[in-house]
Amino acid sequence: MEFNRWQRLFLSFSSGILLFGGWAGGIWQWLVIFAFVPLLLVEHYLYLNKHHYKSYHFFLYAYLSFIVWNAFSTWWIMKATLVGAILAIVLNAFFAAIVAWLFHLVKRNTSIRIGYMFFIASWLAFEYLHFNWELSWTWMTLGNAFSEQVWFVQWYEYTGVLGGSLFILLVNVCFILIFIQWIIDAYVKRKLIVALLFLLIIPSVVSLWKYHHNNDQGIPVRVLIIQPNIDPYNDKFSGMSVEEQIQRIIELTQNNIQDNNDYVIGPETALPQGIWEEDLDVHPQIIIFKKLAAKYKNSFILGASTYRMFDAPVSPVARKFDDGNGYYEAYNTALQIDSNKIQVFHKSKLVLGVEKMPFPKTLSFLEDLALDLGGTSGSLGTQTEPTIFEGKSKVAPAICYESVYGEYLSKFIIAGAQWIAVITNDGWWDDTPGYRQHLSYSRLRAIEFRKSIARSANTGISAIINQRGDIITSTSWWKPEAIKGTIYANNIKTFYSIWGDYIGRIAQYLTILLLLVFVSKLWMKKLTKFANAF
Repeated sequence: MEFNRWQRLFLSFSSGILLFGGWAGGIWQWLVIFAFVPLLLVEHYLYLNKHHYKSYHFFLYAYLSFIVWNAFSTWWIMKATLVGAILAIVLNAFFAAIVAWLFHLVKRNTSIRIGYMFFIASWLAFEYLHFNWELSWTWMTLGNAFSEQVWFVQWYEYTGVLGGSLFILLVNVCFILIFIQWIIDAYVKRKLIVALLFLLIIPSVVSLWKYHHNNDQGIPVRVLIIQPNIDPYNDKFSGMSVEEQIQRIIELTQNNIQDNNDYVIGPETALPQGIWEEDLDVHPQIIIFKKLAAKYKNSFILGASTYRMFDAPVSPVARKFDDGNGYYEAYNTALQIDSNKIQVFHKSKLVLGVEKMPFPKTLSFLEDLALDLGGTSGSLGTQTEPTIFEGKSKVAPAICYESVYGEYLSKFIIAGAQWIAVITNDGWWDDTPGYRQHLSYSRLRAIEFRKSIARSANTGISAIINQRGDIITSTSWWKPEAIKGTIYANNIKTFYSIWGDYIGRIAQYLTILLLLVFVSKLWMKKLTKFANAF
């Protein structure tokens, strides 16, 4: 097996393009099942010629693959921030290339079998880490690549998206082993063919059966979803008055509401002007919706920018008042407004570089670099425990980026949430794949928890998603609109909602174990070399 430098570069580039298929939508998403194969061919060539190449050579080829993958998949971030787009692409590709380099290092110092085991385990451990650390960026989790193939991933209710990542990695390893064996020995072991067929057929059959036998369960809940379509750059926080924005929501509500409506759902920062939470009960904007809730006998779920005062700093992101008397925190908030009650939830999975700066205790000096997209910027406050909106049913509020975190939302389900309300403002990215990808990720949450989802987006796409991930009805892009329909509130707790990302936790332990094997092999080699010297 011989590849010159240009062929190796072409293969690395090809892997990046094939991985991008998972984020291109439609039938292209299936390219991920063999997307790693070209890069793994480069790796195996370097492995066979390890006396001529250093391990860092593979890091460079892997970095090329992952830069291409990230750039083609998430270039649209530049619509909001060029610097943020560059950092997201460069850093995420760097972290993934480190994982690939470690795999190559382990393989060249142990064995092919241990190497590929480490590749699968370490990648899953890396994705799990990306769910939970300060530099979290879960958009590129491999399991997300099937976000539009909901008929195929009904088993996510048992595994979450990391089950999809595991499936993709296993299939890619089967393909590369078959390819390598065919090239070197001109035949393929039957057990590899059987393993590949098993991986491709069994999940498909199980998922298809569940897809066609899974109907929405629970009590009917009638929702009206508002899409006010207010330009986030030119109108949301400057060009259009708060009163005009509220009036648009009111008009869309009054023109579309029915007598038996239970909830009206508006988008993230539907109330863009900062509101002190101490004044919620008497704030003029809130009173308007309390009166509407009384008139229509329903609940409003709306996004808002809010603040809260404290006598002492309650977290590293607490800000001191200019006069020095006390502290306050700013929040990206969801409110449930009833005629006589207001419930509050603070967004807790924040957008890096906009709503939070990483490691606030040690890197507080970076606070001034936070990107200002209007409204409340800089490091925002969060909450440690989920808030369930209670009323005619129990609702899990998810604000924007939070809808990408499965295990995080599982806490709401365990706490009793019966359906999920996603409120977001996807207009920052203009008419690009970003908002479509974001919508499709909500479909995966519906499968993981078997919960209906009502999604309100300021500029589209707003939608109702059933419990098997189908989009029942949706709005157009960039159009003021309202949709109404029935979702179902249930008390189902799926295996995944109970156990969360257990695949990631297992992968972390397995990665550590294989690293210990790797280190012991290195020590044995050094001891043998030392003994032979004498």
